Amino acid sequence: MQVSPYLFVWGPIALRWYGVLMMVAVVLGTWLALREARRVGVKGDDIIDLVLICAPLSWIGARLYYVVLRWDYYSQNLIEIPMIWHGGLAIHGGLLTAVLTGYIFTRIRKLRFWQIADIVAPSFPLGQAIGRWGNFFNQEAYGYPTDLPWAMYIDGAYRHPTFLYESLWNILVFIILMLYRGKKKVDGQLFMIYLGFYSIGRFFIEGLRTDSLMLGPLRAAQVVSLLLLVTAVAGYAYLGRKKVPEP
Repeated sequence: MQVSPYLFVWGPIALRWYGVLMMVAVVLGTWLALREARRVGVKGDDIIDLVLICAPLSWIGARLYYVVLRWDYYSQNLIEIPMIWHGGLAIHGGLLTAVLTGYIFTRIRKLRFWQIADIVAPSFPLGQAIGRWGNFFNQEAYGYPTDLPWAMYIDGAYRHPTFLYESLWNILVFIILMLYRGKKKVDGQLFMIYLGFYSIGRFFIEGLRTDSLMLGPLRAAQVVSLLLLVTAVAGYAYLGRKKVPEP
């Protein structure tokens, strides 16, 4: 399937789908987090400030993660390191950067980290579901050739549309979080559910991709997904042992 990576081109001005979809993901994720913040009594200004700090740092973290794991290429092409419009943002790098940034931010603002983590948890899979379509327009993050009826013609063959698989999986994770958010016992459990379910899907979908970042003979995303899944299960159990606060 031949698609253009550009939404429009006017002379020297070019607007890429990748960047537009990333901004849509941030805007919708912020709107959703603000709604949840109001529901639980957290100031919206804190959420907006967190997004303004966290979003650009997460993009930098996602890019650095990708560059480090592809250093054999970027060490010979240093000028391409900042060219994120060509793709090359690793979600795990962005996620880990967001968590670290969020922790520091909540400590400085004297906010409850796990409460904020739960507020923004549904925004993560929603944003990821939207952002994966940037990979579609860039014709990247696809899988091995297949003759399945939903295969997409990419790079000279009909292939697993792994960006579509992950987008659909993230929508499912988003729905699960929205249904569970009022049933959690303590703060932090919703974020752990996101971390666990996302990691399960990513582990299996990554096995179909042809462009995985590698850690030696292993796919980096699968290794990190397993570690995050273990963290999510252990974290959910640990948080569940805390005393449930009074309403």
